[in-house]
Amino acid sequence: MKITSVKPILVGRSLLVRVYTDEGIVGTGEAGLWAYHRWVYEALRELSDYYVGKDPTRMEHHFQVLSRETHFMGAVLSAALSAMDIAMWDILARSVNKPVYALLGGKVRDKVKVFANVVGATVEERAESARRQVERGFLSLRTTPMLPDFETQTPTKVIKDAVAIVRAIREAVGDEIDLGLEIHRNLAPDQAILLAHELAPFRILYYEDPLAPESIAALEYIARHVHLPIATGERFFNLQQFKELIDSKTVAMVRPDLSMAGGFTQVRKIAAVAEASFVSVFPHLMGSPVNIAAYVQFAAATPNYVLMESFDVDTHPLNAIVDPPLTLEDGYILVPDRPGIGLDLLEDEVGRFPFQDRTITGWFAADGSVAH
Repeated sequence: MKITSVKPILVGRSLLVRVYTDEGIVGTGEAGLWAYHRWVYEALRELSDYYVGKDPTRMEHHFQVLSRETHFMGAVLSAALSAMDIAMWDILARSVNKPVYALLGGKVRDKVKVFANVVGATVEERAESARRQVERGFLSLRTTPMLPDFETQTPTKVIKDAVAIVRAIREAVGDEIDLGLEIHRNLAPDQAILLAHELAPFRILYYEDPLAPESIAALEYIARHVHLPIATGERFFNLQQFKELIDSKTVAMVRPDLSMAGGFTQVRKIAAVAEASFVSVFPHLMGSPVNIAAYVQFAAATPNYVLMESFDVDTHPLNAIVDPPLTLEDGYILVPDRPGIGLDLLEDEVGRFPFQDRTITGWFAADGSVAH
């Protein structure tokens, strides 16, 4: 079997790739790095010169060739390779009429636990949002405990408001619902430590990205001073970065992005390294139902998987371009048994959803400096 063409597709807020073969089997993948899809789109077009004529079932070989040949491997190229890897696994699984999870070692679970985001411009709105999500059946919630325009507030007020938000959510849903916090790299190390101490009584499942993970030493400093499980890694894009993070013993959960950190081929290695150190895998997810479907296949076959975002899988507008949509039931996505990643792309429907480009604007403090 040989690849005959590679077709990147910008649709909605997503970048998909279709990989066609001389046997009529077509695979679908999706690229991460959501803020820079046009860059990744061009990378996929350039890389197609390499892939056309190659065997799509040699995923590891292709990754080794391209990741070593390019020398200056970064997030853009990694996102492009990830999309191709997902599509090639889709092709391989379809060629043997099996789900991808069957080729990754088989199912270890029949359904995949997901969380719902809690949103709102006020403390009261956050509490009401949390109640609604629990009524929908979710057992796990996540919120960023900052109010609008927090960048212009003093650190003292930011921490005060964060505690009020978390307290209100806990009072709204009780102590038996999981609650994680996404800090989004918005705090300085000492601020992250102060906030973690204030939040300790509220049974926090994870403390995500208290600061940018590029400095593992700074993350180690925080880990030594807090007693909340730390989760990070969504910005990383290779196995070595994750191994260094895991070896530092600062995290309880790593956040590899299947569509940016090398697809199934590389992220399963990251999961294995994490498993050896009793670290859970909490994948970072953005994108369309295509990406969600790929993540479900990965989660189904990964023993140390713990949680991922639901990303409105039951109401996602791009459900109109896939068949069949995934099923959300009581806070879990059911693992489909269909071949490949479990769904088909309806290319004729893609044109209904023009690409929505992202404008870079920035976030600024009260004095005009860049806040984060």
